[in-house]
Formats: sequence, structure tokens, C-alpha cells
Amino acid sequence: MTNLIIVDDEKNIRLGLKTMIEREFPDQFTLFTATQGAEALELYRDHGAEIIITDIRMPIMNGISLIETLSTEPLPASQDERPLIIILSGYEDFEYAKAAIRYQAIDYLLKPIHRDELFTALHKCNDHLARRSLIAEQMAITEGYRLQVQLVRLQELLIQRDLSREEIRLWSKEINFEQYALPFSVAVLTYKYEDGSRIKKEGLKSLAEDLFVSVDGKLNASLLDREGRVVLVGGSQQKFADMSLLASSKGLNGLLIGVSEEGNRLEDLAKCYRQASESLNYSFIYPKTRLIWYSELPRERQFYAIPMEDIRKLGNILGTGREKEIGPLLHHIFRIDQLAGIDTQYLEAVSKQINEQVLDEVFRIYGEASVEVIKLYRKVGDLSNFDHFHNYFRSLEQLLSSLDKYIKEIRSAHTEHGDMKEAVAFIEENYHRPLNMAMVSNHVSLNYSYFSEAFKTFTGESFVTYLKKVRIRKAKELIGNGSLKIAEISEAVGFENTRHFSRVFKELEGISPFEYRGKLFVESERFTPQEHSGNGE
Repeated sequence: MTNLIIVDDEKNIRLGLKTMIEREFPDQFTLFTATQGAEALELYRDHGAEIIITDIRMPIMNGISLIETLSTEPLPASQDERPLIIILSGYEDFEYAKAAIRYQAIDYLLKPIHRDELFTALHKCNDHLARRSLIAEQMAITEGYRLQVQLVRLQELLIQRDLSREEIRLWSKEINFEQYALPFSVAVLTYKYEDGSRIKKEGLKSLAEDLFVSVDGKLNASLLDREGRVVLVGGSQQKFADMSLLASSKGLNGLLIGVSEEGNRLEDLAKCYRQASESLNYSFIYPKTRLIWYSELPRERQFYAIPMEDIRKLGNILGTGREKEIGPLLHHIFRIDQLAGIDTQYLEAVSKQINEQVLDEVFRIYGEASVEVIKLYRKVGDLSNFDHFHNYFRSLEQLLSSLDKYIKEIRSAHTEHGDMKEAVAFIEENYHRPLNMAMVSNHVSLNYSYFSEAFKTFTGESFVTYLKKVRIRKAKELIGNGSLKIAEISEAVGFENTRHFSRVFKELEGISPFEYRGKLFVESERFTPQEHSGNGE
């Protein structure tokens, strides 16, 4: 709805204009009336107005004074542009009306007011407001596009090195660097819950901006980097510390921030971004430290050769009953006693090697373990799934312990075969029941996943295939006896229905149960001695 104020000291004119407008433009205008300029000005300040229809001669504040005041009056929060003015005047006020045009009055109407002239003036106002709205929308789109291009270019700039003078000039123009408050720092932020899950990146961006603005930080730019982390460019450095304290006071303990040193030049942006990213990486090592300053990182950070032999040894001892050696060996591999000064890239490289050389090999050789172990395996496969290193380390120890037990059971089942012999005997005795692998594995007291792998190794076939073959073998024996119907045989060997039985029978034997019975009949006829009548000689 468009707000419209009618200003005239004559009651009949005010109410007459209001009634005509309401009838001609139903539900289009929210109408306010005032008896003179000062009253209209208060209405404007309280409610705003896109259109004002005002008389010229009024007590206290006349129409010209009202228009002059409106031309300098701060805009209400709900408006982006000044109101459109329609002047009401008598013939003797014509000179005043011409003066009002200086203040961009859109039209003037001579009293007495004619309906058609009033409506024409209002249609003109509506057209003008529509053009304003369209222009504002186009400008917003253009501005939004310009800002988006700026952010994309800034994202690209963050990974640039060794820029030429011409490149510096072009990049500076494209990201509007001359408007940056200097000096600036770069902060890289992420948010991790205790289980390693993260807040959605757009939500994190809004949160980071709100926190920084709340501590009166000067924000030059805010964007997401290619890893989905939030990058803030601004200052002063103390504001990032204030931001971290504010987050902590709000219970946002998962907010982690790495902050660079200060920069003053465009070419410092990429360097500061690398510093902030590196700082953020070290929040992974220092538990309960939510803000890391690049200036406080150890200058000489150690990167050792990957201990390939120790990692190979870790894989070899799994399943050998030497579980107590896993923890100390992991401490040695990750150099836990030197963790504070170690390069985080060393931890990433070691983790990657353990994934490939130990964990992946276990599942390649022994197959998949329980669902819980698989979930932990997938989580441990990526350091970024954890908020701090000690949580990753604890989960890795837990996974290796589970795999140690898993391998021991598989090896035991493979070498002793006793459980598998009992499982096969159980199937032979109970094939006619609604049997499944869970029932059989429970019967021999083996973990479902362990049993699956061990059974396949022992029999050379999966449980499902083996059970099918036992049932079809028994069915063939019953068909050979010739006393039962096919439906009765199907039920007798454990199938739910005859259709399923026939499908499995044909899958394994190549012919249907009926065809098999016919085949047995022909063969029995062929090999039975025939009786011949004598000729009396």
C-alpha cells in the first residue's frame, strides 16, 4: 500500500479528496489527513509517505514551508526517496505554485478540484513510483552482481603470488581496494561441534559478520574460501580477540579463528590469507584454544620423514594378540611428545598413510566389519571430521582395537574350522526351516560379519548360495521318490512359495522342477526291462 497524506485547513476539501480517492483507488492507498504543514510533517516522520497532496495557504506552516522542510528532512526508514508532491491552489496563489515547482512538485491543481484532474495527477504519481521501483530493482540487481563479482575476484586474489604492477592495479580496481580501511588483518574461521560436524557455511558467514560488527570491527570484506571456510578482511586485530570473547560468552565454543599479521598493500592479502589459514590449522593441535595468532606460532615447525616402517608394523601386529603395543606405537608414529611444535602437514601425511597402508588393507583382505566399525572407519579417514587432534587420536586407537579383535576372530575361524563345520551341520539339519545367516551365526556364537567372511572362505560360497544348493539337493531327492506334489516339496525344503522354489530350481539346475520330474520318468522308462509275449514256438 502507498502512503498518501492530504493537507488542507478546510475540512470539506480534506474529506472530499479522501472520499474521491478511496472510491477511485480502492485498497491502493493508506490515507492520512492533516490540517496544516506542521501536523503533516509529524505524520510523515511517523509513517512516511510516497505522495503528499498539500494546499498552499494554511495557518502555522503553509504548503511552501512544508515542501521546503521536506526537501531537507531525513528520509523515514521505510523510504529510499522523497515524496511526490501535488500542489492545491487558487488562481490568486498561482505564483506560489510556480515557486513550488523548484522543489520538484509533480503537479498542481487549481481549486475547485475536478475529479478527472485529481485522478490524472495520481495516475502520474503511480507511474512515477513504478519507474522508481523498477530502477531501484535494477540498481539492486546491478549492485548485487557487482558485489558478487568483487567477491569472486577477491576469492581468486587470495591464492595469487608474485603480482606484477599492472596486475596489482587491475586487481585493486576490481575489488575496490582503495576503499579498504588500513591496516587490515585476515581471519579464517570455521565452526566445529564436538563430534566434528560443522555449521552450514552460509549460516557461519552471517554469524561471523554479526559478531565482528557487534564488537565495532571495521569489515572490508567477507567471503567463503574454496574450502567453505569464512574469510574476514578487516581490523583492528584486537577486534578479532573481542569477537572470540563475545562468541565464548554466547556459548559458541565451536567457533575457531586463525588471524594473520597486519597488511597494508593489496599484495599482502594473499600472504595474510595463508597466514590465517595456517593459524586456523593449529587450532586442531591446541585443544580448547579458539583463536590462534599467526605471530604466536612457533617459527620453526618440524616436518619429519613419514615413518613408513612403523606404520607397516602397526598393520602387521593387528590380530596377533599384541593390542597393548598399538597405543605406544601410535604415540611414536605421531610424535605426540613433540606435538606443540610439529607441522600440521606432517599429521595429515601420517594420517593419510595409515588410511591407505593399514585401514584400507584390513578391509581389502578381511572384508567389511560391523556397521559401527565401518562408521568409525569412514570418520577416521578424514582429519577434518574432528574438532581437535586428541579426539582423532582417541578414535583411531578405538578403531585399531576393534580391527585387532575382528582380525583375530576371522583368523580363528579360518584356521580351526570347527565353528564352520558345526554351521554346515546345522544347515543340513534345519534347511526346511525359515533359516537365515543371523540364526546360524548365533548358533555357533560368532559375530555376523565375522561369520559371513569365514563361512565363504570355508565353503567357497556365500551363505545364501550355499543354503539354496542344500535345499535344491534335498528337493531333487524328494522329486525322485515321486510321492509328493511339487508344492509339497517346495514347502518341505523351506521355500516360502512354489514360484520362488521353481525360480531357484531353474537357476541352479537349468530346468524347472516339473521338467526335472519328467526327465526322471523318461529315464526310468528307458532302463526298465520290457515284457514281450511269446510266439508259441
